Amino acid sequence: MSARDETIAQRLLPWYDGHARDLPWRSLPGDDLPDPYAVWLSEVMLQQTTVAAVKPHFSRFIERWPSVHALAAAPDAEVMAAWAGLGYYSRARNLLKAAREVVRLGRFPDSEAELRKLPGLGVYTSAAVAAIAFGKRAVVVDANVERVLARFYAIADPLPGARKAIRCAADRATPDERAGDFAQAMMDLGATICTPRAPRCMLCPLSESCAGRLSGAPEAFSAKAGRRAVPERRGKAYWIERGGCVWLVRRPADGMLGGMRGLPDDGWSARADGSYAPPLSGSWTLLGEVRHVFSHARLVLEVLAWTGNAEPPEAGEWWPIARLDEAGLPTLFAKAARLARARRVPAR
Repeated sequence: MSARDETIAQRLLPWYDGHARDLPWRSLPGDDLPDPYAVWLSEVMLQQTTVAAVKPHFSRFIERWPSVHALAAAPDAEVMAAWAGLGYYSRARNLLKAAREVVRLGRFPDSEAELRKLPGLGVYTSAAVAAIAFGKRAVVVDANVERVLARFYAIADPLPGARKAIRCAADRATPDERAGDFAQAMMDLGATICTPRAPRCMLCPLSESCAGRLSGAPEAFSAKAGRRAVPERRGKAYWIERGGCVWLVRRPADGMLGGMRGLPDDGWSARADGSYAPPLSGSWTLLGEVRHVFSHARLVLEVLAWTGNAEPPEAGEWWPIARLDEAGLPTLFAKAARLARARRVPAR
């Protein structure tokens, strides 16, 4: 490790001791190590999701399922409903699988290698849990860490091509002691000071040695490559109302939004537009359309309302419209339901 590499931990850890964000899953500097369950749950929730969005979901999860044993015993449908709004629903399915594996093992694995064997734990999450929850030396690299190190070392290649060089830099800079605090300090620095736009270099504890700042254009480093265009798909969702209730179905476990409640639809997917016939023949009224962006497709979803009185043929349940917020609808169908409630025609 060079003197330059050592500078990062030497300057960053004292800064973190005085500026650490107070987050519900975190132990502050000097406290005992946090609960591995809380660290793991938060890291899974934080994948592709902001801290602000995760905080209320995390609090509700911990209140309802305060331990990994409680989560492992929870019905799948209840966990999926509680996950609604966080997106990327495969994370929730893997969360349950991992919780049940931890219970089977009798403890949380405490090494990167063993944590990697749990469903849904990749390179980043296993390193984060090992370092933060168990105090192990592990190299933790998320988007914030990538940006901080790319600027500090003036790594000019755009992502993802720069990731190998950034990871090598992170390995050199990670100290043997307080690796968890170091990882969280890097995350906090990237989230609050070394931000993607207009970094606040005057407040940065690393600014004196930061090659990106010295270049005069820190924003030029860790520039992401242009995003790949995603296809646009079209589909239909059907609002079937009767007696103050709406017909909801459970989506197939292995498809998009798998295992979640939703409105009946025409079989749209990320690969193709919807093509299935409506679940009921007769009169349908177009209420409007909603748009939603997934990681691999954009969807334009028409919302149509039924005005007849026949019984829906597919398996499902009548759900009180007044309690629709309790159904755990994913964001797409929550948007469609809001549109339908605002514009729906009187049910017969």
